[in-house]
Amino acid sequence: MSREIVLGNGAIALGLVEAGCEVVTSYPGTPSSEILPEVIRRVKSASLNTYVEWSTNEKVALDNAFAAAISGKRAACCMKQVGLNVAADSLMSAAYLGTVGGLMIISADDPGPHSSQTEQDTRFMARLAKVPVLDPSTPQEAREMVAWGMDLSEEFHVPVVLRPAIRVCHARQDVEVGEHRDRGGKAAFEKEPSRWAATPKFRLKLHGELNEKLARIGERFSSEAFPFNGHDLEPGRRYSLGIIAGGVPWAVVRDLLREEELAGKIPVLKLGAAWPFPAGLVEAFTSACDRVLVLEETDTLIEYQLGERGKVWGRLSGHVPMQGELVPEVIYGVLDAALKESGQEGFSAVETGEAAALVAGLELPMRRPTLCPGCPHRASFYAIRKSKPKAIFTSDIGCYTLGLNLGGVDTCLDMGAAITMASGFYHAYAQDDVHQPVIATMGDSTFYHSGTAGLLNSVYNDARFVLVILDNLTTAMTGMQPTPGLGIRADGSEGKQIPLERVIAGCGVDFIETVDPYDLKAMGSVLKRALAYTEEPEGGIAVVIARHPCVIAYRGEAIPERIPVKVTEECDACGLCIQRFECPALYHDEALERTEVNRQICAQCGLCIDVCPRGAIVRDEG
Repeated sequence: MSREIVLGNGAIALGLVEAGCEVVTSYPGTPSSEILPEVIRRVKSASLNTYVEWSTNEKVALDNAFAAAISGKRAACCMKQVGLNVAADSLMSAAYLGTVGGLMIISADDPGPHSSQTEQDTRFMARLAKVPVLDPSTPQEAREMVAWGMDLSEEFHVPVVLRPAIRVCHARQDVEVGEHRDRGGKAAFEKEPSRWAATPKFRLKLHGELNEKLARIGERFSSEAFPFNGHDLEPGRRYSLGIIAGGVPWAVVRDLLREEELAGKIPVLKLGAAWPFPAGLVEAFTSACDRVLVLEETDTLIEYQLGERGKVWGRLSGHVPMQGELVPEVIYGVLDAALKESGQEGFSAVETGEAAALVAGLELPMRRPTLCPGCPHRASFYAIRKSKPKAIFTSDIGCYTLGLNLGGVDTCLDMGAAITMASGFYHAYAQDDVHQPVIATMGDSTFYHSGTAGLLNSVYNDARFVLVILDNLTTAMTGMQPTPGLGIRADGSEGKQIPLERVIAGCGVDFIETVDPYDLKAMGSVLKRALAYTEEPEGGIAVVIARHPCVIAYRGEAIPERIPVKVTEECDACGLCIQRFECPALYHDEALERTEVNRQICAQCGLCIDVCPRGAIVRDEG
């Protein structure tokens, strides 16, 4: 035995390895991205026979894991909460069909949200799919829930969802690490078409079986032996206020009550597994309390299932905010107010906001998220905006969404929508006989994830727009994972390289040109030809691949020739380089009354030389 301080995602990975998980698939997305690399690290260190892959999207990841599970192996797939939307179709059917080996679906939620489109609650998705869901409050508990969930999955032949929120995923905890061993399972798929290829008639039967499984699991969740649910009621005692909490809010409540010396005086029901609903356990708790305060993230799964709505305080009653993360200071205020409203003394400590006042007194500048210095996407967006400033710019999910700052992003719906919305805009305007230029932008990883279906549809229906694929040769936003275009697999081994050009041509596109966006003149020329092609009678969709390595992932290759720059006295502070090109290494110097270069962060790409309309930015020969 040894001890390690691990990231929450590392604890989940450790749990997967310890549980004998033989297949692990994933599509990267914060806050889940670190799980698969940690699995790989432990698999390599122990020479385990575990298959791992970065899948092209979340549905593909789930389908691969499901196939392994129905062949008798233990399998898991990992994603973030919006990724489960992509895999939802498979999840719904997998619940009906069931499993043979254990199947764990890890969907990391992002209350806040910190890096997501939504604050959606995976627990509701699990309820919709009718599969059990576990809600860990600490990294160690997440690790324990993996093993417990795998056993539950195998016992009841049903997928199990683990829902760690971002504060679990990115917390660190000291854990004990044991020896890793291969489970030694062999794939043995038994053909049973009436189950694995069930028609609607048989699906009805399977639905009934699933409902029976859920009822039995709900009883399990209510039992005293279940390790993740429980309360601290004193038998026979009546309470004016009780608290029901799960996940990270439970950990915060526990700490606050300890600090205020109220632990044991205010009863708490912990629900680490709130679906299937442990009705017996909840009934025993609520019947002993005059009022019940529900603290859960990010929605109201527990609150909705409580029967006595009149005695329940939570989001629906207005006692808990309807949006935003339940960070300690928020829970502190909610608890303090609930104690006072229930006729008890509030917290002894008074929240003065002293820390916030101290930070505000520092007068730190507000900085919006921005593309890195030297990022090739900046050059691409600058050229795009310059080529057709009145176009509609549809974009997608990735670090390039920050093209917003350069005026090159008008819409961002979800992964793949840059193409489908570009097609929608074209047809909406064409219906009115109006020619409206549309330029879509999408990253290379995003295109492999969900671009092909939309592109096929657009070509088939004769839409006309320019698609710029921003190919920086990595999945930059979520941690530099490889894409199919690189031919590198999750564990670093060689895979089959699938060039973007080949995929795009297979979608029926005839105009495909590749250009380095660092060459602003060439980029502008290609965009001009692409726009013209969309207007030709025999034209169509034009695809431009703007290919240049990410400056973070390819530090030595992204900028082969370093070009130090300086600003001369010719600068008239027009602000174009700062506002339109939006390079964070350029700033307005109040003393000099002109633009200056922050040499500490300048990537020395030299692009600003071409951007400055007065030629005031030049190579620094000194």
